[in-house]
Amino acid sequence: MALPWKLHGDGKDVGAREVVGPAERLTWPRTIGLGAQHVVAMFGATFLVPILTGFPPSTTLLFSGVGTLLFLLITKNRLPSYLGSSFAFIAPITVATTAQGMGSALFGIVIVGLLLALVGLLVQFTGIGWINALMPPVVAGAIVALIGFNLGPAAWNNFQLAPVTATITLAAVILASVLFRGILGRMSILLGVAVGYIAAAFFGEIDFSQVENAAWIGFPDFATPGNPFTDSALWAVLPAFLPVVLVLIAENVGHIRGVAQMTEDPTINKLTGRGLFADGLATMVAGMGGGSATTTYGENIGVMAATRVYSTAAYWVAGIFAILLGLSPKVGAVINTIPAGVLGGVTTALYGLIGIIGVKIWIDNRVDFSLPKNQFTAAIALILGIANYTLQFGDVIFNGIALGTIAAIVVYHVMNTLGRLRGTD
Repeated sequence: MALPWKLHGDGKDVGAREVVGPAERLTWPRTIGLGAQHVVAMFGATFLVPILTGFPPSTTLLFSGVGTLLFLLITKNRLPSYLGSSFAFIAPITVATTAQGMGSALFGIVIVGLLLALVGLLVQFTGIGWINALMPPVVAGAIVALIGFNLGPAAWNNFQLAPVTATITLAAVILASVLFRGILGRMSILLGVAVGYIAAAFFGEIDFSQVENAAWIGFPDFATPGNPFTDSALWAVLPAFLPVVLVLIAENVGHIRGVAQMTEDPTINKLTGRGLFADGLATMVAGMGGGSATTTYGENIGVMAATRVYSTAAYWVAGIFAILLGLSPKVGAVINTIPAGVLGGVTTALYGLIGIIGVKIWIDNRVDFSLPKNQFTAAIALILGIANYTLQFGDVIFNGIALGTIAAIVVYHVMNTLGRLRGTD
């Protein structure tokens, strides 16, 4: 069977004003190299999520590769994307595992994936207008920002365990982002972790015993979600997870719009429903097997923008590489040795960057903060998230992310509606 990509030009060069489209490819050695580059780009952020949440890194890498291949199949090879670990899940997973164990966190991941898939099917038939109406930029930005800022205390908890190592790691992240150009500059998180890891090894903060005992080839540790029909307490974790659906919608829609704009192909926007469904399905598959939930990755958009190569062939290569990495327990064991100080340093930057992405949504969409409805929407949502307000009904606990998300949507739409009725908008 013939492969679906046609060769771009001679397959070797990309002109200054040209792009390699999703249905095209370069020569296979170059395509394989680009695929490996996509793995490097996603690796730093993708492996941090399981480290921070206590999930097996090898399992997460395996399911990120599987999810990427599923995404490409469902979107008919027309939407280049890598599905890496979603940082939006860190807080709810932490809440769930602390309260009910890993099975409850996996249950929450599966439910979020199911809801996202259903939203994708709905968008496929109705269009995306209702999502834009429900989450205008001020609301979407507030939700993304409060998730990042809500994680601040977790960064500090790790930072103070080894402040010298954490400071070295954070400094390395900052310097790498300004000293290096191109792909190296975009890999500042990974480079920072590498420098911090070397420092931690010098200070004697790393235990290599598990690495020595781990096999080079083997299946990762799999786990299954809890059963809510035999353990009703699992339903109590859902309020912490449900707001993440809105974040995944915003991330996927933003990714698809970005690719459509960069490739100058507006028909890609018609794949929004398929993209949401594919990410939802990939998240469900990961949750069913013990992996972290997935989302489209901005790091890989950066690689495409730098190389002007949007070939989905490169993403097939990246997905296969990730699966092979996931089948090496020794790789997972090495990742598991990353100490608290390194995590504290890198997450100080990383969690803040998640918050700033929300701010960027406001800036890019020119949100007018002279309007009270925008002021109060952002202000109330951020405080609820940063201070981690909680509200409990029986066994069900709404944390700061859940309450902040609800507040952002309710405050905006109530103020907007009343303002229009009273003529004070």
